[in-house]
Amino acid sequence: MVELTAKQRQQSRLMLMFAACSGVVMVALGAFAAHSLSHTLAPYLLDVFKVGVQYQAWHTLALLACGILSRFLPSKALSYAALFFGLGIICFSGSLYALALTGIKWFGPITPMGGICFIIGWVMLAIATWRSA
Repeated sequence: MVELTAKQRQQSRLMLMFAACSGVVMVALGAFAAHSLSHTLAPYLLDVFKVGVQYQAWHTLALLACGILSRFLPSKALSYAALFFGLGIICFSGSLYALALTGIKWFGPITPMGGICFIIGWVMLAIATWRSA
């Protein structure tokens, strides 16, 4: 196992904490959608909300992977991957939740910025793993 600096341990801990918190929020919002919103939202808006939950789930797992990998392969690229996954969750899923719950259309243009963050996160994860080989 690689000996981590205090800063690297803190970054890994933050990645894992953000992943854990995101997981809690994702499960709660998924249950909220299934049990409460299904009776109040139009089907299209419910689908929008569910897409937010789905992408949050996948990228919460990606964040979890970054946190675990950072314990063995600490790198700036891995830290950036986690950062962009977190920003993606906030921008992509957050904007879809806001759009579905409020119907305010201007939340829609924020969603692609979150998608770009997800893409950058995956590229940074690829770079981190490539460099570690």
